[in-house]
Amino acid sequence: MSNSEIQTGQAKFGVGNLVHHRLFSYRGVVVDIDPVFMLSDEWYEQVAKSRPPKDQPWYRVLVHNSSDETYVAERNLTHDLEMEPIEHPQLNTFFTAFEGGRYVSGEPMN
Repeated sequence: MSNSEIQTGQAKFGVGNLVHHRLFSYRGVVVDIDPVFMLSDEWYEQVAKSRPPKDQPWYRVLVHNSSDETYVAERNLTHDLEMEPIEHPQLNTFFTAFEGGRYVSGEPMN
């Protein structure tokens, strides 16, 4: 089983999904998923102040109206209800279109 199959089976959100951060109230789009926390313990201690679980999915998210990218625990995300495109300088690096309230890439999907 590939990493993407593992991630898809356990993750609440997929690549291209619009999300809303529960604590910091920003919108964004998921560009990558880790099945569990993959950064350093030092990063976790300094940045993850709410101490979300490390054994659940974590997401790389491009932040709307910003050039920022964040690394967010699943429990801090909800589905974005606006379903409107986001503005981010790296969008074209990851996606080719916005369709049906989500971003899609030009790569064939299995």
